[in-house]
Amino acid sequence: MDNITIINYQPEFREDFKNLNIAWIQKFFKVEPSDLVQLEKPKEHILDKGGWILLAQLNGEIVGTAALVKDSDTFFELVKMAVDERYQGKQIGKKLALAAIDKARELGATQLFLESNRKLTPALNLYKSVGFREVKLMESPYQRADIQMLMDL
Repeated sequence: MDNITIINYQPEFREDFKNLNIAWIQKFFKVEPSDLVQLEKPKEHILDKGGWILLAQLNGEIVGTAALVKDSDTFFELVKMAVDERYQGKQIGKKLALAAIDKARELGATQLFLESNRKLTPALNLYKSVGFREVKLMESPYQRADIQMLMDL
C-alpha cells in the first residue's frame, strides 16, 4: 500500500481516532474506562503529556491509528493501534508500528512497551516482527491485557 501516508494527529481527526479504536475493541472485547479516557480526550491524556498520535491516511481517509504515551523521559507505551477492518492485512499496521518506533526514538525513548491479548495473533506477530519481546505480566488497567511486550530502542 504505497499510497498510505503516515501523518501526525490533528484535532479534526479526533473522531476517526476514537471510532477506529472502539470498532476493534468492541469486536473482540468490551470498551473499558481506561480506553475512553484516552479516546475521548487524546489531547489532554496523550499529547499534552508528551505523547504522540500517528494516523494512516489513504486517499484522504483515516484508516489506521497508533499512539505513544509518555511514561517517563525514556519509557513510552505504544497504545491505541488500530486499522480499519477493510484494510487489514495490507501492511498498514506495520507502517504505523515502524513510524511509532521512529517517533519514540525521536522523542528520546530508550524502551517501548505495549499490552495486548493473546487471541490477537496477527497483532502479536506484527509486534514480534518489528522487535518486541514478551515480558513478565504486570498489573494493567485493562482487563483484556494478558500479554505485555517490550522493545529496547
